[in-house]
Amino acid sequence: MLRLVNVNSYYGLIHILKNVSMHVSEGEIVTLLGANGAGKTTTLRTISGLHPVADGRIWFDGQDITGASPEKLVGLGIAHVPEGRQLFRSMSVYDNLELGGYLIYRHHGRKQLKSDIEEMFTRFPILKERRRQYAGTLSGGEQQMLAIAMALMSRPRLLLLDEPSMGLAPLIIKDIFQLIARLQADQKLTVLLIEQNAGAALKIADRGYVIETGKIVLEEGADRLMTNQEVRRAYLGREQKEIWE
Repeated sequence: MLRLVNVNSYYGLIHILKNVSMHVSEGEIVTLLGANGAGKTTTLRTISGLHPVADGRIWFDGQDITGASPEKLVGLGIAHVPEGRQLFRSMSVYDNLELGGYLIYRHHGRKQLKSDIEEMFTRFPILKERRRQYAGTLSGGEQQMLAIAMALMSRPRLLLLDEPSMGLAPLIIKDIFQLIARLQADQKLTVLLIEQNAGAALKIADRGYVIETGKIVLEEGADRLMTNQEVRRAYLGREQKEIWE
């Protein structure tokens, strides 16, 4: 479904992504592991059109999307949940979901938009309880659920998730990752996931890549990555093992 071929990307003169090649097949959950500053977030931003490709190509569902605008990519079925749960904090949960579904409103009208919001409330009951509450007053876990729900309002086929566990308590992290696994199982949603909590990510992933200083250095099945001693030393800290083993 998604393929990156020798993608290079820069911030000014700094070479961030260096000939990155990777793929995500339809229905997979694939995780991208790496240290802070390795290029993980830039990879997602480049795929979703928020950061330019200097060289190389990106393909989605057989179509060359290199250089396409974020709006076009959302229309094609790519949704990006950025790091830090970038919600409209002074707006209600309901209003955030409306904004997430702007393409549905444009193409199918308000009746369908309302129907899709009600579907989100069925999937995320806590958001229904908080529907009139300002997004900025939600708990961290509720904000992450809202961020994912907003992305789902565009009816994506590919979901890009950047650090969904950031700042959350261990039990909430477990809930979020169980939610991601259910989305993949129930909706056949394809997911590319960035996550510092490598144990949580590998628990639900089919495959994973390791990126170091902008280069893909390893690709393996999730089970093999989980038992890889170098990966365990670098990314599977004691706290993560206690939660997930």
